Amino acid sequence: MTLRLLPPTLVNRIAAGEVVERPASAVKELVENAIDAGATRIDVQMADGGRTLIAVTDDGRGMSPEDLSLAVERHATSKLPDDDLVDIGFLGFRGEALPSIGSVARLTLTSRARGADSAWTLTVDAGLKGEPAPAAHPQGTRVEVRDLFYATPARLKFLKAARTEFQHAQDVIARLAMAHPQVAFSLSDGTKQALRLNANQGELFDARLSRLGAVLGREFADNAVPVDAEREGIRLTGHIGLPTYNRGNAQHQYLFVNGRPCKDRLLHGAVRGAYQDFLAHDRHPVLALYLELPPRDVDVNVHPAKAEVRFREPGLVRGLIVGALRHALNQAGHRASTTVSGAALGALQPHDAVRPGLPFAHQMPHRPTVGQVAGAFAAQAPQGFGDRSDLPRFEAPPSARPTDIAPPVEGANYPLGVARGQVHGTYIIAQTADGIVIVDQHAAHERLVYERMKSALDADGLKRQMLLIPEVVEIEEAAADRLLARAAELADLGLAVEGFGPGTIVVREVPALLGDADVQGLIRDLADDLTEWDEALALKDRLADVCATMACHGSVRAGRRLNGDEMNALLRQMEATPHSGQCNHGRPTYVELKLKDIEKLFGRR
Repeated sequence: MTLRLLPPTLVNRIAAGEVVERPASAVKELVENAIDAGATRIDVQMADGGRTLIAVTDDGRGMSPEDLSLAVERHATSKLPDDDLVDIGFLGFRGEALPSIGSVARLTLTSRARGADSAWTLTVDAGLKGEPAPAAHPQGTRVEVRDLFYATPARLKFLKAARTEFQHAQDVIARLAMAHPQVAFSLSDGTKQALRLNANQGELFDARLSRLGAVLGREFADNAVPVDAEREGIRLTGHIGLPTYNRGNAQHQYLFVNGRPCKDRLLHGAVRGAYQDFLAHDRHPVLALYLELPPRDVDVNVHPAKAEVRFREPGLVRGLIVGALRHALNQAGHRASTTVSGAALGALQPHDAVRPGLPFAHQMPHRPTVGQVAGAFAAQAPQGFGDRSDLPRFEAPPSARPTDIAPPVEGANYPLGVARGQVHGTYIIAQTADGIVIVDQHAAHERLVYERMKSALDADGLKRQMLLIPEVVEIEEAAADRLLARAAELADLGLAVEGFGPGTIVVREVPALLGDADVQGLIRDLADDLTEWDEALALKDRLADVCATMACHGSVRAGRRLNGDEMNALLRQMEATPHSGQCNHGRPTYVELKLKDIEKLFGRR
């Protein structure tokens, strides 16, 4: 068998398998080139999900005939002026996209350089390059990709339905649009426009929020908390959703590094750690974060798709993200998402069809009570725990009767209002300046107790419990090394570990909160977490679960009668306590209904 060099056309087709995985990959590369060219408007058109046509038109600086010829050559780029692969200031830099696309499709480039008198066009058919020819085109560039993968038919078999491929491309453009709000974007399938985003002017922070609202929806903009933090030359900005505004998967978490959309386990693990105390395990926040740091401190040349990054100081980046997100959530105070009240109003709407000609009262025969609506959003209280006389009474006067409601203080304007009553021994009804608030007393007090417990733990530290007989755990040697490298961090959480030979860990102390813990299972879970997330989530989750359970048992039970002073004291504590808008599992602790919305229910508006 004789060694030989593969022909350039075949080399390009092999490379295309890494760079151009599907039509959305080609769209990504072409749109990134347009952004790097300084475009202020980018229009994308696709036909048959990108199989038969992908056309990307921009108003960037354009290319000369000489540039057109070089652009389709392998590893030809203008984005590494000093040949420094460490200092990368553009989205693209490898010089692989156009030759890779041209090797598996029919590629046409038409461009007019800024200040030039005429435009030029160039074609590449399955790797065979033509010569530049004069053409008619305004300033900028248009790239047409026809019959994608016709030169590699096997790849066509792996493509999904046209609608699915189009949606993948739409997601790619949306992510790039969120990172570059100063650029206008549009996407169409030839018959209708699926995406149209105007350029946002003004201060970058406000422009980003406007673009996020246009892409993610008005609800996100209404329920987003701003993030702005900096540490040792690394800046983190963006907007994060309130805990009560969450999703069932992590697909709505958008992370950008120096303007580049990316997916990184470190970043996603940091987000999960920041929301640890506020969301159930199967719920995920909605957010968009922008990380800006010197190019030399991040490696984007990890994969041809440039979707993965590596940080020089991963611990610093993670600490910045966790700290900034928690600080932003603290600043949100007792806020709950506006979607909570929207869901409540939806539950109040009649389920029977409106019958024309009947009086309004007969059109809504089965209107739920206020207590029933609040119960739809309240966390179910654990059964088997009766009323306890030793629970905190909010310093209420002993002479006050449970049904006494304190009159509103003149001139007071409390965000959560003044208590007006208690229904079903569980829900507090408060009147605000422009509506009412329904509070789940058990869920709300559970969050208050939990926050007090966390403050006490931060002040006094975690108490440890020494094992009478140290536990020896055998795991993979690499996993054991990772655990021992984080021994100091684990010690801060109350877990003392030592090495005992290759692949062997000795556990001498555990957090006292865990009681009779499964040490073997805990160590293995920690090893898995460090492998996947580079964080000891298992231990933190277990400690958080214990604290949450203790808070649940030590809070006001559902069914307990409260007097007016107790109810108002609970409301005031909620207003002064961060995260009191949701319980420990991310469910809302209160529902606010505006007066205008209530009037609509009764036909007054």
